Amino acid sequence: MHPNVHPVDEHLPAGRLAALGLQHVLVMYAGAVAVPLIVGRALNLTPDQVAKLISADLFCCGLATLIQALGATRWFGIQLPVMMGVTFAAVAPMISMAQSTSGTAGAGLIFGAVIGAGVISILIAPVVSRMLRYFPPVVTGTIIAVIGISLMRVGINWIFGNPVGPTAPNVVNPDHIKWLTEAQSAAGAPGSSLPPLPKGFAVVPTVPNPKYADLTGVGISGLVLLSILLIAKFARGFIANISVLLGIVIGAVVAVAMGLMSFEKVARAQWFDLVLPFEIATPVFDPILVLTMTLVMIVVMIESTGMFLALGEMTERKVDQAALTRGLRTDGLGTLLGGIFNTFPYTSFSQNVGLVAVTGVKSRFVCVAGGVILIVLGVLPKMAALVESLPTMVLGGAGLVMFGMVAATGIRILGGVDFKHNRFNAMIVAVSIGVGMIPLIAPNFRQWMPHAIHPLIESGILLASITAVALNVFFNGASRDTSAAVNAARQADAH
Repeated sequence: MHPNVHPVDEHLPAGRLAALGLQHVLVMYAGAVAVPLIVGRALNLTPDQVAKLISADLFCCGLATLIQALGATRWFGIQLPVMMGVTFAAVAPMISMAQSTSGTAGAGLIFGAVIGAGVISILIAPVVSRMLRYFPPVVTGTIIAVIGISLMRVGINWIFGNPVGPTAPNVVNPDHIKWLTEAQSAAGAPGSSLPPLPKGFAVVPTVPNPKYADLTGVGISGLVLLSILLIAKFARGFIANISVLLGIVIGAVVAVAMGLMSFEKVARAQWFDLVLPFEIATPVFDPILVLTMTLVMIVVMIESTGMFLALGEMTERKVDQAALTRGLRTDGLGTLLGGIFNTFPYTSFSQNVGLVAVTGVKSRFVCVAGGVILIVLGVLPKMAALVESLPTMVLGGAGLVMFGMVAATGIRILGGVDFKHNRFNAMIVAVSIGVGMIPLIAPNFRQWMPHAIHPLIESGILLASITAVALNVFFNGASRDTSAAVNAARQADAH
C-alpha cells in the first residue's frame, strides 16, 4: 500500500477483493433474504412474486452499498466499508400492514410507506445526525431487545405453523361443517320454520391440525439449529461467520432428501432477468403508514449514526458532521430506491461492521466488490427462486438464531448500562419493554381506539422506542456526550 493512501481507500488485488467481498455478502446474505421471505409470505404473495421480492432486495442491497461505499456526488455516501441491507426494525410494522391488507393491495401500501419514508429521511438526515444524544445505550439496547423479541414470534411460527390458515393449531370439525351445511339448507327450504344463520356466524376450530407442529418439520428445524450451533462452536474464521447460511443449506439438503422441497420453481425461473420498478405493485401513499415508517427510519438512522461513528474509529478515519449526514442521507436514498423497486427500508448492516473489526481489512473497495456481487445475484432469478423454495421449517431453526441474536445484542448493550448507581435506568427498560409487549400479547388492545391511530400503536417496536426515549429524557435528560452511543454501536453486531 502507498504510504500516502489511507487504509480505507486502499485498492486490493482483484482476487483478494473478490474473496473478501464474497465473505461480506455471505455474512449478510441470510439476513438480507429473510425480510422479503417474511413480508412476502405475510402478504400471501405468490411464490413467483416472493422470488421477485428477493431478487429486487438483493439488487437494491448492492445498489445502496455501491452508493454508500463509493460515494455519489457530495450529497450521498459516507465512503467507508459499509454493506447495506434491509433493516429488521421495519419488519414488525410491515407485517402489521400485511395483516390489515394482504396481497398486492397490501404490498402497494407498504411500498408507498417505504417511498414516503425514504424521501422524508433524505430531507431530515441533517437533523437526525444531531439526535444521537437522545439514544444512549439504555434506549438503544431496549429498542434492539424489543425488536428481537417481537421477531422471535416469526421464527417460532416458521417452525410450528402460523396461528391462522392451513397450518393453524386447530381446524374445524368436519362433522360440524356437515351439520351446519345441512341446517343452512333446511333453513332456506320453502316453508321452513328454521331461522336463517346469523350474519357472521362461524364454527370454532376444535380439532387438532395434523399440519401444525408436525414432528418431521420440528426435527428439521432442530437439525438446522444444531448445525448452526456446532459450526459456531467448532469452526473458525470464515466458516464460523457463515454458520447460519451453512445451517440453512444442511436443512435444505435434508428437506430435499425427504421429498419436502422441490426445484420446480427453480427450473421454471429464468437465468437472467432485469429488476424493474413497480413490478409487483403500484405504491399507494397512506399518510399514517408513511408516518409510521418514517418513525422506524428515524430509529434506524440513529442506530446507523452510532455504527458510522464506531466504524470511523475502527478505520481511523474521522467521521465529521458532513460525512455523517451523507451516510444517513444514503440510508434514505436506499430506502427510496427500495420502494421504487418494490422492496424495503435499507440501513448499514452492523454484522458487516463487526466483520471489519474481525478481519482488520479497512478498504471500502471490499464492500464495493460485495455490492457488485449482490447486484449480479439480484438479476439471477434462479437464485431467488431457490431461496423462495426453502420450506419454512428450514428457516425456522435459523430464525431462532437470527432473531435471538438481535435480542441478545440489545441485552449485551444493556449490560454496559449503569443500573447500580442510576435506579431510573431499570425503570426505563422495564416500562419500555412492557409497553413494547402489548401488541404482541394483546393484539386486540386497540379495538376501541380511533382507527386512524392503529398503525401508530400496533407496532411494539415503535411503542417501545417512543417510551424509552421519553422516559430517558424525563429521568436522565439528554446528554451531549455521544461516546456512550458509539460504544453501544460497537457492541451491536446483529440486526
